[in-house]
Amino acid sequence: MFSAYLGRWGLAPDGEPIITPSSRLLPVMQNSVAAMLKIASVDEEKSGGALLVWWNGDGAARVLAHDGDAILLERAEGRRSLAEWARNGRDDEASDIICGVVARLHAPRTSPPPALSSLPLWFQALEPAAAKHGGILGQAAATSRELLAAPREVVPLHGDVHHGNVLDFGGRGWLAIDPKGLFGERGYDYANLFCNPDRGTACAPDRLARQATVVAKASGLERKRLLQWVLAYAGLSAAWFIDDGESPELPLKVAAAAAAELPKCGLT
Repeated sequence: MFSAYLGRWGLAPDGEPIITPSSRLLPVMQNSVAAMLKIASVDEEKSGGALLVWWNGDGAARVLAHDGDAILLERAEGRRSLAEWARNGRDDEASDIICGVVARLHAPRTSPPPALSSLPLWFQALEPAAAKHGGILGQAAATSRELLAAPREVVPLHGDVHHGNVLDFGGRGWLAIDPKGLFGERGYDYANLFCNPDRGTACAPDRLARQATVVAKASGLERKRLLQWVLAYAGLSAAWFIDDGESPELPLKVAAAAAAELPKCGLT
């Protein structure tokens, strides 16, 4: 599956293939440069590849070559892990770094972005789950409808920002990988931080309230609007888990925590 690109781009395998439902990946070397060859299998990965090309290495992994569904990316070789930081007393610092990367991704470019999926399409899975289960999912769906009806600061979105998708690229700093390629309000890109890096961290007492303060300050987002996006996104994530036959416990807990925090924002 990789052979055509190995010859075309002068690549040597440098590890075992990684096969996921959405893409096929192979660590490679191009001369002395560590890279990752990725072949997209689904539309969201193809859109993400086009977005990486458009970002041109500013805030994201640099694209070394691309052709159709295949893309060659610089490979992160730094040893620092934001997930480990978040688990070991540096949660706020990790969030600050991620917010800084997201701000770079959202910055204006001189050229128009590629065609991207819209957030209303992305949220379609939430409505049937909310109709069936109600409760906090119903509240999340109502909140998503409110947000999507009147979007603010619409930009190309990464679509899956979390601690495992912002990596240490050594001298190039912290950069994003694996975007889904969406278009919508920038607040969406900060919501998944609250469901990561794991259940123990995400569901720790008072973690959501503290992180809402950290992320709102670092991103320049209104605290209430940020919490609304967290509620909406966590509901959507729970719907995805349900559709996949997996437990939605973690995102449901995050959604409930966001809903409990919202009234404290008052009417502003």
